[in-house]
Amino acid sequence: MKQLLKPDYIFESSWEVCNKVGGIYTVLSTRAKTLQEMFPDRILFIGPDFWKDKENPLFISDDDTLKAWREHAVENDDLKVRVGRWNIPGSPIVILIDFTPFYAKKNDIYTQAWLDFQVDSLHAYGDYDEASMFSYAAGKVVESFYRFNLKNTDNVVYQAHEWMTGLGALYIRKTLPQIATIFTTHATSIGRSIAGNNKPLYDYLFAYNGDQMARELNMESKHSIEKQTAHHVDCFTTVSEITNNECKELLDKPADVVLMNGFEDDFVPKGKAFGEKRKKARKALLNLANKLLGTKIGDDALIVGTSGRYEFKNKGINVYLEALNRLTRDKNLKKEIIAFINVPGWVGDVREDLKERMESNADFDTPLHVPFITHWLHNMSHDQVLDMLKYLNMSNAEDTKVKVIFIPCYLDGRDGILNMPYYDLLIGYDLTVYASYYEPWGYTPLESVAFHVPTVTTDLSGFGLWVNSIHGHYGQLGEGVKVIHRTDYNYSEVADAIKDTVSDFSNLPEKEVLSARKNAAAIAEKALWKHFIQYYYQAYDVALKNRTKRLSLENN
Repeated sequence: MKQLLKPDYIFESSWEVCNKVGGIYTVLSTRAKTLQEMFPDRILFIGPDFWKDKENPLFISDDDTLKAWREHAVENDDLKVRVGRWNIPGSPIVILIDFTPFYAKKNDIYTQAWLDFQVDSLHAYGDYDEASMFSYAAGKVVESFYRFNLKNTDNVVYQAHEWMTGLGALYIRKTLPQIATIFTTHATSIGRSIAGNNKPLYDYLFAYNGDQMARELNMESKHSIEKQTAHHVDCFTTVSEITNNECKELLDKPADVVLMNGFEDDFVPKGKAFGEKRKKARKALLNLANKLLGTKIGDDALIVGTSGRYEFKNKGINVYLEALNRLTRDKNLKKEIIAFINVPGWVGDVREDLKERMESNADFDTPLHVPFITHWLHNMSHDQVLDMLKYLNMSNAEDTKVKVIFIPCYLDGRDGILNMPYYDLLIGYDLTVYASYYEPWGYTPLESVAFHVPTVTTDLSGFGLWVNSIHGHYGQLGEGVKVIHRTDYNYSEVADAIKDTVSDFSNLPEKEVLSARKNAAAIAEKALWKHFIQYYYQAYDVALKNRTKRLSLENN
């Protein structure tokens, strides 16, 4: 840090500030403590105020923090803001904004963005308006705060995350050119769309034209704001080299700095508490399986799982199910396998029949109807997981060694069946599988190894590539992370590799299992923010220096 330019103030805006909807929440919330220690109360997060008058458990209102500015912003700048603390380690300052008043000016805002930066909002649909009005409002918040509290001599950085915050970054770039801007894309919108539409992304990446594909896939407006922001900020960043390749080809702009995603391990139990929590988690998962399936599976079963967003192909859920189906015919498999899918779907009601069994101390010897799922879905007849289980003719019958259970809800401790948070269950797994086809980073395998659970991932994830770079070769399961080579076309080979890995792991002696668990935790330690925060310091330095060059050119 001694050689690098340091900001006096940092503003960060994201759709996921005090709004737990995806992996970016984990990036911001785990990193906040490290930045708060380095820049105490000079790192300010800006998020959307969805809760308004309702209580948000992630937000602690504080009328005294930034009181003079808040009153000025409300009375003089016509901004509807609430100020408080984010209820996470470090307790950083948060400004939540009600952006709905800006809808009335939407057309004027979009027109100006076109005139200033050629941002095409004509083809907008879905969540584009909502995200853009929040983004613009965040820019207005920073403008108000800057003019009320700061001086031209202050080094100020504004970091915007994902296309949803691009409009605000461009507004600041024009209105307050003395602020250094950083834009971070965690996944290119067009790359995710190509992958999600079953088009081969990797073999043909060099041949794709981002603008042309945006037109073809009806992604023009999101692609436009993302591309223009990437080109006009002082420092453009992404989260892994694999996503940087997308940026080069699809946005015509390589990242200035790659910001790998770290995390904190303060939520991982230590010592005796770890063993107790693991035992409790295994008991809960086995109890669920036995009550749903009407079986008496013992504690020596291998508990396997996958989790994340419900992107059936991109997250590798399809190839995970294919591997489990092939595992049913694996003659080398010695243990029973309980394979969980913890992916929130279009969840309806809790299964009352299962709930009654869960509340009973009795043993059951008959399976429940549809013995694959813990909660009813609104789309039972059109759900991709259930459809594939049916297509594969998976049965969960007592005589099959492989049982599959789909938990289609957020594990927040209030699901009605397990009633335990995700991390309190993750610790009970023996092995996890994240066979992603499209995964810019990959927090789920990183969280897994943090809880000493060995994991399987692919080299199409940023995390998998990083693990390979640590070892200098493809990660092996004994080292804590098995990294499988994946391409556009080797689906069947990936399924076989997963099947073989699970089968081999089921046969490992206890000593080797403990070694793999220990090595998994060692990899997680290398990804702590104390190691990865340096990349953010580099980005601040690049942004501030580029701002100075830009201002010098503009003034001459």
